[in-house]
Amino acid sequence: MAKRSVTLGISFKMYFGYAQTVDWCRQIADNLVHHPAVLDGRVSLFVLPSFPALPPVLDCFADTPIGVGGQNLYQSPNGAYTGEVSGAMLAEMGCRFVEIGHAERRRLFGEDDAIIAAKTQVALSHRLVPVLCIGEADRGDPADAVAECRGQIDSALALATAAQRQQPVVIAYEPHWAIGAAQPASLAHIAAVCRGLRQYLGAQSQASVIYGGSAGPDLLTRLAGQVDGLFLGRFAHDPAAFEAIVNEASELASN
Repeated sequence: MAKRSVTLGISFKMYFGYAQTVDWCRQIADNLVHHPAVLDGRVSLFVLPSFPALPPVLDCFADTPIGVGGQNLYQSPNGAYTGEVSGAMLAEMGCRFVEIGHAERRRLFGEDDAIIAAKTQVALSHRLVPVLCIGEADRGDPADAVAECRGQIDSALALATAAQRQQPVVIAYEPHWAIGAAQPASLAHIAAVCRGLRQYLGAQSQASVIYGGSAGPDLLTRLAGQVDGLFLGRFAHDPAAFEAIVNEASELASN
C-alpha cells in the first residue's frame, strides 16, 4: 500500500476578521505553495475560513495544491433557508472541503446524528470532502472510545450511496471531554483511538484519520505513524507556527 500523505488542516472558526484571514492566507501562499512536500503531495493542506472570506481565500490558493473549504453547509440541497449556505454553492465557488459535525455545532446549534448524516450526504453528492468531526463524550477506555467513534462514522455515512462511500473523507478525531479541559487527552489514548479507527476503516479506504485536540508543535512527531495528520486550531493562527508544523510533517513524510 502506498504511504499516506500527512494531512494538515486549519479552521479559523470565528476568531479571524476578513483582513486578518486574507493576510494569513497570503503569507501561507507566498511561503508554502512551492514547498516540495506540498507540491508532491507528501503533505496535504486545507484551510477553512469564515464564509465571507471564501472568495479571496480561494483566489490566494488558486492553482495551488492547498485546498479551501467551508466550516459548515446546510443539510438540504437548496430552498428557502435564510442565512444558510448550500453544498452546491461551495462546490461552484471551487471549495474542495467542508467541515461537518463539530462538537460546537452539536452543543450550540443542536445538530444531531440525522442532521450530520444529511449534511455528509449533501457534501459527498457535490464531490466535497467532508471533514467529519467525531469524538466520545466522556473520558474512558480507548476501546470504548473507538466503539463510540465508529458508531458516529457509520451514522454520518448512513445516507451515502455505495459510490459515495468510496470518496475521500477526513475523519477529525477530538474527544469531547478534552475540549477546553485542563488535562488534554494523553498520547497513548490518542494513538490507540486513531489506530483503532484506521483499522476499522481499512487499508483501502480513502479516509484519513487526523487529530484535532490542542494540536501544537511536536505533537505530530510524538504521534508519528499513529495518525494521518492534524486539524489545527489557535496555535496555528501564527503563520510561522503553521509553517513549522508543515516542515515537521514534511520530515515525517520523508522518512
